[in-house]
Amino acid sequence: MTTIRNDVFKLGDAFATLIGDEVQVGQAAPEFTSVVPGWASVNPLQESKGKVIILSAVPSLDTDVCDRETRRFNEEAAKLSDDIVIYTISTDFPMAQKRWCGAAGVDKVKVVSDVLDGEFGIKYGILIKERRYLRRSVFIVGRDGKLTYVNYLPTLGNEPDYNEVIEAAKKALG
Repeated sequence: MTTIRNDVFKLGDAFATLIGDEVQVGQAAPEFTSVVPGWASVNPLQESKGKVIILSAVPSLDTDVCDRETRRFNEEAAKLSDDIVIYTISTDFPMAQKRWCGAAGVDKVKVVSDVLDGEFGIKYGILIKERRYLRRSVFIVGRDGKLTYVNYLPTLGNEPDYNEVIEAAKKALG
């Protein structure tokens, strides 16, 4: 049975309904399937197994904060070891993600969509029922498949501490 939480996160002045349980540092990162342009299914954790994986969840690439966040992670990805992979996950349609990446010049971050089933959002406790998009959050998965960093941002307008995320990813490399 999927957990429904109504007292954790606000959209404006009202509490939103979050579907799923929050994940914790130290637990195995939940596997999930998402889609890419052409509607092909991908499993980011299997695709990048053995590497350190940053999962950056955003509501929509077509908003200012999500745009800035994804561009910034793309810049950071260019400076990182090939053993660190960054995924941005939203509920945008895959073709909209592809269009946005082309227009923004984003080519280092892997962008995947949770639009079909919201599986990622539910398994990580960040699917916002009222809007059917994701709560902004960042997760780092170590080479062993366990979560080494979890950050649920308090509001959709907050950006993550990029330096903290990158340092945590480098630390997870060992």
